[in-house]
Amino acid sequence: MSQFNGYFRMIKSALLYGLITYSSAASATPIERVEPLFWWTGMANQQVQLMVYGENIGRTTVTTSYSNVTILNTEQVDNPNYLFVTLDIAPDTQPGQLTLEFYSPTSSSPFRYLYELKAREAGSAERQGFNQSDAIYLLVPDRFANGDPTNDASKETLELPNRSEPNGRHGGDIQGISNALSYLHDMGFTQIWSTPLTENNSGAYSYHGYAATDLYRIDPRFGNNATYRDFVSKAKVQGIGVIKDIVLNHIGIEHWWMKDVPDANWINNNAAFSPTNHARQTVQDPYSANIDKSAFVAGWFVPTMPDLNQQHPLLATYLIQNSIWWIEYAGLSGIREDTYSYADKTFLSQWANSILNEYPNFTMVGEEWSANPLIVAYWQQDKTNIDGYEGTMPSMMDFPNYYGMLAALNEEESWDTGWIKLYQSLANDGIYPDPTKLVLFEGNHDTARLFSLLDEDVHKFAQAMVLMTTLPRIPQFFYGTEILMQSPKQRDDGLVRSDFPGGWDEDARSAFTGQGLSAQQRQAQSLLSRLLNYRKNNLAISHGSMTHFFPQDGVYSYVRGEKHGSTHNQLWVFLSKNDQPVALDSARYEELAPDTCLFTDVLSGQQYSGLNEVSIPARAWLMLECQPK
Repeated sequence: MSQFNGYFRMIKSALLYGLITYSSAASATPIERVEPLFWWTGMANQQVQLMVYGENIGRTTVTTSYSNVTILNTEQVDNPNYLFVTLDIAPDTQPGQLTLEFYSPTSSSPFRYLYELKAREAGSAERQGFNQSDAIYLLVPDRFANGDPTNDASKETLELPNRSEPNGRHGGDIQGISNALSYLHDMGFTQIWSTPLTENNSGAYSYHGYAATDLYRIDPRFGNNATYRDFVSKAKVQGIGVIKDIVLNHIGIEHWWMKDVPDANWINNNAAFSPTNHARQTVQDPYSANIDKSAFVAGWFVPTMPDLNQQHPLLATYLIQNSIWWIEYAGLSGIREDTYSYADKTFLSQWANSILNEYPNFTMVGEEWSANPLIVAYWQQDKTNIDGYEGTMPSMMDFPNYYGMLAALNEEESWDTGWIKLYQSLANDGIYPDPTKLVLFEGNHDTARLFSLLDEDVHKFAQAMVLMTTLPRIPQFFYGTEILMQSPKQRDDGLVRSDFPGGWDEDARSAFTGQGLSAQQRQAQSLLSRLLNYRKNNLAISHGSMTHFFPQDGVYSYVRGEKHGSTHNQLWVFLSKNDQPVALDSARYEELAPDTCLFTDVLSGQQYSGLNEVSIPARAWLMLECQPK
């Protein structure tokens, strides 16, 4: 009877995924899970490792007679309920369902499992990632928009919705994001990054998604796997790519592994809580003690987030394949990798290289929460470090310039405060292999809201938006920034991740329609939209070089783009903290702005024959295009 119960549990699980990976033609089997759920022919890496889970499955042997598919090896672990089967799929293998036959020492006949090999979509390997021409919109799906109230709760999910609780489930979902695609397109965004959508079935604080309980399943309160894939397809029609938030460092305590751990060293610290010291610098510190390095990498964030041991080769392969599976299945344009440096760094290179082997033009961005550019640069692709470690990540989150921008906007001007903080931060770009691939953000789900950090000063806010859209970076904006959403200055996750107005039918205010917004909010929204749409296809911003001038008299200025003889493709940016208008000294900028330059104000259209005619309004900014006269 237990074998039949396992069979029915497996079928139920497949239906919940929005997929079917098993055929009813197979005989009764103890198999409850096989992951990846399916695979593809024609991948650059011909091998795929299957994690097979079921009662005593580890004591079986397995064969297949599918043409051009070979079982390279099977591997057992401590727990007899797991078996790892590695298939080699030759390049000329045809898509279809292969039969895996499992032979148990206690049975005279095998039981069978049908595993599907799919055909890849045309051009999948050549997919393009995101780059400096893009603008990313980060949202927390539970807090953005509730497009399908019927999925807010189900019998299988532990935490019920409670919109009045800042740290509870509020009901936002994939359908809500899908409904907002036109809004995001019109605003000028070209990429969406949502915090994790994979199942997080915890009893409390489950909305954020960073404590996954099933790495191959979209949380049913957001939709299902098919819903996610359809959303990505709809986003592409709007010219928007989708970036998936992936966590390699840890899982949730309610993950199904924790109920039947595969191997003794699958989870760090023998599957018992031991906190990380968060000493991220120890990974590259030439003087750090091994005990401190180990405490950082192997420690848990909190008792509810078991820390994964990526040095386990079977787990390492599992995690790599999981990332590739989602890219191929959903059609992703990027990955944001959470808590990047907390995972084993040898594994991190293996993970990134494996993805880039399948998708050479793909983009991944890692989170390294440090204001020190040396620590961030350590991880970027093509970075050769003094310890011999070579970075592999195409992009990293630009925390150093995030802090530099905040200091520049908030501090009073002096020889060592104010604009000089951003100037100095950008002057460190020489330590990065390619600083233009970094993602600069004005806020995220872990930081206080920008408008609050800027003391609710609309002048500072406007200058921040100009910096974000014109500096040589990939800009990322946090949902609600465009309408001046606020939060406490000290970290308060529930309030930082508050609901986006208009995402629920009962909302009196709507950022989507403008209903109930203040004039100040509408102006901020309009400004960002104009800036984002201006930067689209602007070669000076997406491909141009940068020259900046040392801050002087409360003014910071820089030029994006090139000048070749009488041919110009330049964007000039001026930002002033002064309480009075400031006239520009054309002699200071003569090296890049000769007499042949005609300047046009990007927003107003006003033209100037030279910079000596230009005056920056009080506490304001200007963006001027330089064209030949």
